[in-house]
Amino acid sequence: MTIREEIEAREEVILSPYAAKSKFAVRDREEKPDYLRTAFQRDRDRIIHSKCFRRLKHKTQVYIAPGDHYRTRMTHTLEVGQIGRTIARALRLNEDLVEAIAMGHDVGHTPFGHVGEYALRDMVGHFNHNEQSLRTLEILEKDGLGLNLTKEVRDGILGHTGTHIPLTLEGQIIRITDRIAYLCHDFDDAQRAGMLSSDDLPKSVRSVLGTTPSQMITTMVMDMVRESMDKPEIHMSEEVTAVMNEFRRFMFEAVYRAPSLIPDRNRAAHVVKYLFLYYLDNPELLRHEVVRQGVDPNRIITLTDIVDYVAGLTDQFAIKLFKEIYIPKIWDPAN
Repeated sequence: MTIREEIEAREEVILSPYAAKSKFAVRDREEKPDYLRTAFQRDRDRIIHSKCFRRLKHKTQVYIAPGDHYRTRMTHTLEVGQIGRTIARALRLNEDLVEAIAMGHDVGHTPFGHVGEYALRDMVGHFNHNEQSLRTLEILEKDGLGLNLTKEVRDGILGHTGTHIPLTLEGQIIRITDRIAYLCHDFDDAQRAGMLSSDDLPKSVRSVLGTTPSQMITTMVMDMVRESMDKPEIHMSEEVTAVMNEFRRFMFEAVYRAPSLIPDRNRAAHVVKYLFLYYLDNPELLRHEVVRQGVDPNRIITLTDIVDYVAGLTDQFAIKLFKEIYIPKIWDPAN
């Protein structure tokens, strides 16, 4: 018996009947099983070792080009994974599947976070970062070969936001945990930035969830575990859900749409839109980006190619490109 088979056997004994079992995981392209790792462990490792995952460290969470102690899209991803695994362990669900979904859920985010997402959507009519995350991992990574992830991981990534509800309880955990993580940690960063204090929180948030990110996370995690234990779906109590939604409305008003952040957000949207327009007018400049495995190197550069390229940029690289393209260099006769 291999170590992987031993792990799969332990899952049958330890995990809840509602948990996704590794040995039943399915890929579009069948592969030889690994000696050490289950299918979900391999998916997690593939995502962590991917280029799109590494780029998350230079992508905005809320604040553009923040100081060292502010969240980036990567630290948010790690925090979602940590909270999700805590819940999965308590509910005897598959931690490895939860972690794999968490690591991949935001790799399709544009530069400047949701600002870039909305900017691209304005340009092309339809663009959602959850769909782009799936496309990035399954089509663009490994020079067009994709990572060949299991359908359970793909389903969870697609369903972490939007209308699609994940089929697995592990995916449902990430759908709620993502919101818990960004609300609590964005509030923490807003305090660090001097935008908010605990006194600014709505009364219901302070009384039900608490006044610190740690208290808030603990309250919502405990509520999820209590309400979901030994049940075929993941949910929170009506009271905590209502307060979390009020917390979210407060954060949109006080932080995400705060007047003090609007100028930089408008500039960031401008960068994304004008980079898109530039490559729309000059698509041949992206030919080196679309020469992938199994793709005709002479084919026409499409609108989708341009979206893939712009969406994959990090904040700093997008700013660098914009300067090179649109900002004139200062003429110095000495040079």
